[in-house]
Amino acid sequence: MVVAFDSGEKNAKLSLRQTEILQKLSTIVDSIGADCPDEITPPTFHPEYGRYMLESTPGAPYTGSIRDLLSVESNMRYRRTLARKHLKPNEVPLTFTSFPRLGAPGQFTEPYYDPEDAVSSHSLFLPEEITNPHARFPTLTANIRTRRGSKVAINLPIYVDKNTPRPFIDPTIPWDRSIYPEDSEAKEGAALPDHIYLDAMGFGMGCCCLQLTFQACNVSDARRLYDGLIPIGPILLALSGASPIWRGYLANVDCRWNVIAGSVDDRTPGERGVKPLSPTDRFRIPKSRYDSVDLYISDNIFNRPEYNDTYVPFDEAIYDRLLKNGIDELLAKHVAHLFIRDPLVIFAESIDQDDCVSSDHFENLQSTNWQTLRFKPPPPGSPIGWRVEFRSMEVQITDFENAAFSVFVVLLSRAIMYFNLNTYTPISKVDENMSRAQRRDAAKQGRFFFRKNVYPPGSSAASSGSCSPVDGAPVKKEKKLRNCFVPPPMPEDAFESLRGHAVEEEYEEMTINEIINGKGIEFPGLLSLVHSYLDTLEIEPADMLQIQQYLDLVRRRADGSLLTAASWIRNFVQSHPEYKQDSVVSQKINYDLLAAIDEIERGMREAPDLLPTYYKGGNRDGGSIGL
Repeated sequence: MVVAFDSGEKNAKLSLRQTEILQKLSTIVDSIGADCPDEITPPTFHPEYGRYMLESTPGAPYTGSIRDLLSVESNMRYRRTLARKHLKPNEVPLTFTSFPRLGAPGQFTEPYYDPEDAVSSHSLFLPEEITNPHARFPTLTANIRTRRGSKVAINLPIYVDKNTPRPFIDPTIPWDRSIYPEDSEAKEGAALPDHIYLDAMGFGMGCCCLQLTFQACNVSDARRLYDGLIPIGPILLALSGASPIWRGYLANVDCRWNVIAGSVDDRTPGERGVKPLSPTDRFRIPKSRYDSVDLYISDNIFNRPEYNDTYVPFDEAIYDRLLKNGIDELLAKHVAHLFIRDPLVIFAESIDQDDCVSSDHFENLQSTNWQTLRFKPPPPGSPIGWRVEFRSMEVQITDFENAAFSVFVVLLSRAIMYFNLNTYTPISKVDENMSRAQRRDAAKQGRFFFRKNVYPPGSSAASSGSCSPVDGAPVKKEKKLRNCFVPPPMPEDAFESLRGHAVEEEYEEMTINEIINGKGIEFPGLLSLVHSYLDTLEIEPADMLQIQQYLDLVRRRADGSLLTAASWIRNFVQSHPEYKQDSVVSQKINYDLLAAIDEIERGMREAPDLLPTYYKGGNRDGGSIGL
């Protein structure tokens, strides 16, 4: 997010100069190839939904080497530095999940626009100009509202402090506005008492997050990796929680997920189950098109039918067609499930295509089914392989934190594949975990359903709590991360332990600390599995030290000795001298909060309760620019 600081008014506002900034960065990136550090390919910057957002990606995929893995932080920092250098002196690029005063009274954008001109969203709070002007984005916004038959309605429980009014009836809602037909929805029940009411796509799609895309060796490995990471999504959502403030109020949640799911919920009343199905409705659809994964899809022997234990509608014609063309039932159902949704935007010039050489029509649906993971087939005619995208994490304040979470998930994905780990937990329990992950202080106080034994048959925990590869698997010391390890076939009787018992016996409720750091030899914790994987590699001491610093951050966030970003932000607000213990995050508090976050990122402010003492800030290589 590009934030403009007004020191005179003590106001931090969203800078709506995305188009101008991206044009400048595009020109700069085209000419800097020779000036990039050796390990960094010139990056790319992309537009996103919010006109204050810059999406940033590496210029080329990372390889499988340890050295490349450890270049993630410097790559992130280089991109931030590059953006910072080409902003106005008072503008700062912050990696922040949800802008605290988006939609609050007063001026929260630079320049200011009146929300009465919200022609796409009809929002009571967000002006049209908050949205990227490219036709795709306002059309998405309008089509979701039109298809749904009303504005989106998101209600977050207010954090009840000492002086919070009870019941809390938000005085900042323009209850009697009558510009658009939906303006009366708030007072007709869409805005709930004791909740923060949000009514537009921009509140969700205006959030930032941290996403990772893995390329697998083949389709089978991609399916295994997809399934293996599904139960991890809620755990990493809770651990990365970073968004406790919405529309100028402290909320009783720490994460963005339900906001963004609600912000693009285009289901009709019949599809949502609040009214009978209409003649044009085909299905009752339990979830928004942005939500957690609905199906495990791997055909490996661990995947029992009982794990897919929720109602999943699917297009039977698509399903039958796929079966007739050789696709197995699980993958066919996954694809047919995507086709219960309507396409949200279609451009006239792209309607007539040869589907034998183009997958654009499929991608139009695939790219607007936003889930905790995305299974991505190779584009036709491209060297890109089968990919899996991990999408649940909230973005962190510093590049160090974002790199730490990225490295942890990469190494965990390798451990899952290398040791052939079994993380299956019923989808209904994963859904429940997603709900629990968003609660206030879930990373420290919450309990989550997780599998008690992740070891495959033929493998066991050593006394140290570490894990061994499947019997007969080669253990070769090397620096390259193992992308395509295929364990040898195991005898049929090795899998007898997977059968003949209830699925309910396989999992139990654990804390985040137990899931990450372990609870004895029987369940060593995800970090121990990562360490076991690292033990199979030959890594230079200096590289191992950097890896251990990243893993130490994850360990300490999980055991509570370091705060999550959400808890740190909440504590900052509650300890601010202007805070009146009424749940309100004022303009001045917001200004001081975002200024403090910028100072932490640049290493100008210590935050020992958020970051380890060895973190020295983004300027440790001389790459950052002050306000």
